[in-house]
Amino acid sequence: MKSFSIIIPTFNSALTLHEALNSIASQSEKSIEVIVQDGGSNDDTLSVAKNYRERIPGLLIASEKDNGIYDAMNRAMQKATGQWLIFMGSDDKFHGEDVLKKVSEKIKNTKANVVHGDAKIIGDTGWAKDGDIYDGPFDLHKLLNQNICHQAMFYRRSFVIERIGDFNTDYKKSSDWDFNLRCWAEKPFQYIDLVISDFAAGGLSTHSNDKRMVEDFIDNILSYFNVDLFHPLINRPTFIFYPRVVEKQKQKSPLRYKILRIKQKLLKKLSK
Repeated sequence: MKSFSIIIPTFNSALTLHEALNSIASQSEKSIEVIVQDGGSNDDTLSVAKNYRERIPGLLIASEKDNGIYDAMNRAMQKATGQWLIFMGSDDKFHGEDVLKKVSEKIKNTKANVVHGDAKIIGDTGWAKDGDIYDGPFDLHKLLNQNICHQAMFYRRSFVIERIGDFNTDYKKSSDWDFNLRCWAEKPFQYIDLVISDFAAGGLSTHSNDKRMVEDFIDNILSYFNVDLFHPLINRPTFIFYPRVVEKQKQKSPLRYKILRIKQKLLKKLSK
């Protein structure tokens, strides 16, 4: 079994795919397989990928119509055989030739099912600036407000298959955030202080929100973590969707909401 399965979803990626494949071919760690999961490109994407078969012996190229990037990632997961999965964009690359070797050493005896490091941001995004190192250790409160960059994440394949399942293809732009929350609910995560990849800004989720996922976000959290609308995990002003929580409290539990507000006012008076 290979140590790493590197999954790259592509569609008309001929101009950028060489960036990812060059960085993979240059890795000192050779216990890898690479799955280029193409959505039926009509440019030279497949030709570019085929040119790397000699430099990357564990290269699998699949081309079939899909229902977007997350469907492509799901399809590739079913083909993967490595111990750990990592998902990269066709214009992303590893941050140095020894990244996977260092990761392999750091996680050799880990009990974590998900391991993540950092990503260097190339170009401006709606959530980070060019050159930023994104974004250090996470706890659940932080993950509820922002996502971990999946180009810096390694998922134990057996854990994903047995306990997590596929990316939700209803979420077209941010299904990886939903996926990471589902993983966190099952635990454990491990952070390693290492820049894993150079993340190229300009992709699907760089500047826009996933409306469907935002609509489902609170209900998903209640389900994944078995909490209610008044749990401190989400019933706090620092939670990014707190105004939505308050509205749901008013709608679904108006009496409890009123009692809570009365208590808060009394505590505020007593603290003066």
